[in-house]
Amino acid sequence: MKKLDFRSDTVTMPTAKMLERMVQAELGDDVYGDDSTVNKLEALAAELLGKEAGLFVPTGTMGNLLAIMSHTTPGQEIILEENCHIYLYEVAGIARVAGVQAKPIKGIDGVMSPKDLENAIRKENIHFPETGLICLENTHNMAGGMVVPLENMESIYALAKHKNIPLHLDGARIFNASRYLNKDVKEIARFTDSVMFCFSKGLGSPIGSMLVGTKDFIKKARKLRKMLGGGMRQVGVIAAAGILALEEMPKVLDIDHTNAKLLAKGLNKLAGINIDIEKIHTNIVNVDFSNTGLSTNQLIPKLQERGLLSNPRNNDVIRFVTHKDVSSDDVKEAIEMIKETINQG
Repeated sequence: MKKLDFRSDTVTMPTAKMLERMVQAELGDDVYGDDSTVNKLEALAAELLGKEAGLFVPTGTMGNLLAIMSHTTPGQEIILEENCHIYLYEVAGIARVAGVQAKPIKGIDGVMSPKDLENAIRKENIHFPETGLICLENTHNMAGGMVVPLENMESIYALAKHKNIPLHLDGARIFNASRYLNKDVKEIARFTDSVMFCFSKGLGSPIGSMLVGTKDFIKKARKLRKMLGGGMRQVGVIAAAGILALEEMPKVLDIDHTNAKLLAKGLNKLAGINIDIEKIHTNIVNVDFSNTGLSTNQLIPKLQERGLLSNPRNNDVIRFVTHKDVSSDDVKEAIEMIKETINQG
């Protein structure tokens, strides 16, 4: 049975060209700084995002944790949106490892109000922790891949500069945001002090993420990476795929976005489903099945039996993610599978 895997864009397989590059990569020991392929990838990523330096890391979760550890000192507080990935899905590393406290702010579709954020910044008081960092996420995963407007990022960045607080962006899917906005990725990154982005999501590379910022920031993060066990050796074998991902994959992300809208429009025709198409910005579609009479616990196993894989958000909502290994025909087939499953109850 053919499997249609809509669980995440992390499930993509490397392209044949990526595998070829991986085999041919020039290698060295990256902990000593002599893996030329990694060095090339880090320089390329930093240049593309308009930053001074980059650090190749195994995962986005490690990249975000390193950023927080590099920007803050234990006992400080960081401000972030209440449904952001760092707060919900990174195993409380900010508390247990970085030693900082979270101050979550309620956003609308992942977008925080600059006024609410300003009110959350701690004033000097013997009872209070110090605000050490502001974190944003763009695109916003839990908001269904919606893009935080540049005007909002600019306002928050200006506030952060005024208050002398660094700003980190979880930009796991920043290239998706770039395509949606039709802006160079550098235009998003300029409203940040550091950015983490993933190679292993929409860009289709098998492993790895990148952290970029100033030279001093990256120097500190590099040492912390070693402490966390992220110092890799002949890692050019996967960095080579990352270089190709940066060179070729951003331009095809529009296909994923088109397929996500195709999925949303098709599902909108089914009884009990209502999706706001205007909120489908990139490659994530959150579908509320509560009015179909079926819970996600009932739906997901039935869909899996038909060969359609997906992930629950909660008891009512299932997340579907389009990516390079999902075609428009696959989307149409998925819609039919979902339709048949709902009709059969």
